[in-house]
Amino acid sequence: MNTLSFRTKSANEATVKRDWYIVDATNLTLGRMSAKIAAILRGKNKPYYTPHTDCGDYIIVINAEKIVLTGNKMNDKEYQTYSGYPGGQKAEIAKDLIRRRPEVVIERAIKGMLPKNRLGRAMYKKLFVYAGAEHPHAAQKPQSLTF
Repeated sequence: MNTLSFRTKSANEATVKRDWYIVDATNLTLGRMSAKIAAILRGKNKPYYTPHTDCGDYIIVINAEKIVLTGNKMNDKEYQTYSGYPGGQKAEIAKDLIRRRPEVVIERAIKGMLPKNRLGRAMYKKLFVYAGAEHPHAAQKPQSLTF
């Protein structure tokens, strides 16, 4: 019996093939969309997914200002920042943050779903979020991704 056929193949940087996908965030729910994007950034949609290797694809999110939050989260959900100095804590509700910087809402949601280590930081760098419909990645020929 040939035991070589039972060896598990582990993906590495040389064997990973990365694609580019574009997601239109118009009328998509923030959490549901973010969970699917985080799985693609990790590479869980690939048959050769390896937990200790960055197997994920590049994701471009457009129309971030048209994202939807369910329930009363638009008025209740708070985003907090802290400078590290006394009195340096600031809070902003989701409605104001989406009006001011809509990319941040999606970036923070996805970043919270990735691993909290150097591998997660490398995965996060493959995410590009834009408020409008324009993006500078046309040369990569991204494929449309629908949920």
